[in-house]
Amino acid sequence: MNNHCYFLPCALLASLGVYAAEPPAPNYPLRPIRAIVPQSAGGANDQTARLIAPLLAERLGQSIVVDNRAGAGSLVGTELVAQAVPDGYTLLVSPSALTINPSIYKKLPFDPVRDFAPVTTLSSFPNLLVVHPALPVNSVKDLIALAKAKPGTLNFASGGMGTGTHLGAELFKSVTGADIVHVPYKGGGPAIAALLGGQVQLYFGGIGTVLTHVKSGKLKSLAVTSLKRASVAPDMATMVEAGFPGYEHATWNGLLAPARTPPAIIKRLNAEVNAVLRHTAVRERFVADGVDAGGITPEEFAAMIKREITKWAKVIRQAGIQPE
Repeated sequence: MNNHCYFLPCALLASLGVYAAEPPAPNYPLRPIRAIVPQSAGGANDQTARLIAPLLAERLGQSIVVDNRAGAGSLVGTELVAQAVPDGYTLLVSPSALTINPSIYKKLPFDPVRDFAPVTTLSSFPNLLVVHPALPVNSVKDLIALAKAKPGTLNFASGGMGTGTHLGAELFKSVTGADIVHVPYKGGGPAIAALLGGQVQLYFGGIGTVLTHVKSGKLKSLAVTSLKRASVAPDMATMVEAGFPGYEHATWNGLLAPARTPPAIIKRLNAEVNAVLRHTAVRERFVADGVDAGGITPEEFAAMIKREITKWAKVIRQAGIQPE
């Protein structure tokens, strides 16, 4: 027994500031783990969770139960994890909406920084800036020049107010000063249909959903919106390479635990999940789906969440999007 904790429980001494050393790693896990996906089954977030779960279960020696808890734009399932016992047995497979929602909603039932312990990123989905082939531009600089020459005449589609496809375009406006007009649709499908039909001129769409149209010549790609080139389309330049270093936008998901989960458990989960993300089968599936694998430290993920919250708050404020 540790001498510092001989007469009084370590937890009590720690609360008094007398003993603050990290406790030894727990014997974890001892029972099945529940991974909450705050969205319906079948989406990209859910698919990532179900791809990773069996391999992670194998490494941990316990089953991983993927539990879809959709509702209120991912708020229902996210709140459930925020209020869960911080013992490592209830985890959140969170979409990047976690960092957007603080600026979209006037009041959230949780704090995305205070109420969670980040584990690692799982995957990211680069977007493509695509235009209708009739638009007389062949580069991002061409597009910006046209937008500035004819302000307010180019329209961009989105899957709805406050969605990733909307905010990606608003970030573009903020970084480049281009005057383009938002035309929201009820989902990505109708938005792409409008672009294909020429009702709008440009769209910031998920690479997995628009790449087929680019390859068939129905759409023209100008740039990838992630920092690095997409593994599924390595010949397509990034926005940074196009001359706009302030632009980065990729939809991502990550694994988080409730706040106050023991650091030893977070460390174990981080090591095992990152090992799964390096697995050949996972990498091959991600490449086929146009997805980039995650896998960073908890500290890096925590810093990323804070950066994203700040970035999107500025974009949403400049765009005049009112919290609901």
